[in-house]
Formats: sequence, C-alpha cells, structure tokens
Amino acid sequence: MNANVMKRVVGFAAAVFFAMAAQAQTKTAVVDLKKVFDGYWRTKQADTQLKERASDLEKARGGMVEDYKKANEDFKKILDGLNDPAASADEKEKRKKDAEKKQGEVRELETSIRTFDENSRKTILEMQKRMRDSVLRDIRGVVEEKAKAGGYQAVLDTAAESINQTPVVVYTSLLGGADDLSDGVLKVLNANSPADAPKKDEEKKEDKK
Repeated sequence: MNANVMKRVVGFAAAVFFAMAAQAQTKTAVVDLKKVFDGYWRTKQADTQLKERASDLEKARGGMVEDYKKANEDFKKILDGLNDPAASADEKEKRKKDAEKKQGEVRELETSIRTFDENSRKTILEMQKRMRDSVLRDIRGVVEEKAKAGGYQAVLDTAAESINQTPVVVYTSLLGGADDLSDGVLKVLNANSPADAPKKDEEKKEDKK
C-alpha cells in the first residue's frame, strides 16, 4: 500500500471515528406530540370554536335551502297554472313570464348554495389551519425551552408517522423516562389555562367522582 492510499485510509477512519464520537455525545429527548397536542387546553378551545363556526354556517345554509325549496314549490305551482284551460291567453302569457322569472330565481338560489358551500369549506379549512399552526407554535416554543434547559441537541416526536403511515421512531427506551418531555411540556402549556377551558374526557370523569 503506497503512502497516498495509506493517508486516505487513515483520514477516512479518523472521519468515521469523530463522526461516531460526535453522535455518541448527542443528547436526545423525546416528546409525544400527539399527546401534547390533544392535551393542550387551547386545542380543545380551537375544536369548540371550529364546531361553533361550522354550526353557524350550517344554520345559514339551512335558511338558504328553505328559500330554495319555497321558490321551487312556487315555480311548480306557476307551471301547473300554465295548463289551466280556463285561463285566458293574456293570463297564460303573464303566468309564462312569471314562470321564467321564478325559474331564474331558483337557479340563482342553486348557484348561491353551491358558492356558499365552497366558501364554507374554505373558511373552515383556513380557520382549522390557522388555529393548528398557532397551537403548534406554542408547543414548539415550550419544547425548545425544555430542550435548551436540559442540554438536548435533538428532540424526537414519538407520535410521528412516515408517508406509509408507519412509526418514524420504531423503538426508544426514553419513553416515560427523564428524557421524555411530554408531561413537562403539557404542564407548562396548561399552567395558565382559564377556569372555563374545555377539559379532556379523563378530567371530566375525575370531576364526577
């Protein structure tokens, strides 16, 4: 083996050694992001607000549907009147114009309902994303604070899934131990929760005992 090859082998071995040493010194923590997300009082509050908004939109849609049904019924009545043999030619012409006008009203209402449905879905999705991002910012902020305070270089989400819906973290011995930040993060997040904040099902059961 010539000198150049020897230098390359030694250099490669040294690089591997230092990389392994650096990896060994990395202090890692874990957090169950789903547990924290579901247990955070602001998540429950956001869910309640979303349901209330969706309910308001559904009520508004219900009113539009009732208007559509009434207009459609009126249109059918006018059509039935067109076949009345006792009606004069002038009356039939008037009813024909009324039918055309009512038909246009029915179509406008149909279009309005479709547009309302599209806008409602968009509104709910945007609201959901905005609230979710806000909650995640809170969580991430506390996780970062905990990580820095504990001297961790990395924090793994044990609830994360791959694109194939398989666990990203297949195994770790850190769950439930001192390096599991989940409960500590939740405690900080819920420390100043308002008295009327929505509670988890488990907490509601405890209150009834």
